[in-house]
Amino acid sequence: MPIYEYVCNSCGQGFEKLVMGGDDVCCPKCESRDLRRSMSTFSHKGTDSGFSSSQGSSCSGCSSTSCSSCH
Repeated sequence: MPIYEYVCNSCGQGFEKLVMGGDDVCCPKCESRDLRRSMSTFSHKGTDSGFSSSQGSSCSGCSSTSCSSCH
């Protein structure tokens, strides 16, 4: 039962929906079925695992080379 992110092509509303099987999805604002799935992001809060990127920051909001400094 994945949660998908959608954007309504009719009104621009963004929303998430838990989709089971062949569920029909519509916009909660205008009830349109003209939707597109948007890129889902994954977030996890936990302890630093020591991961460090040699290509610089993987965070878009900071210039740190380690995500352990991002909050």
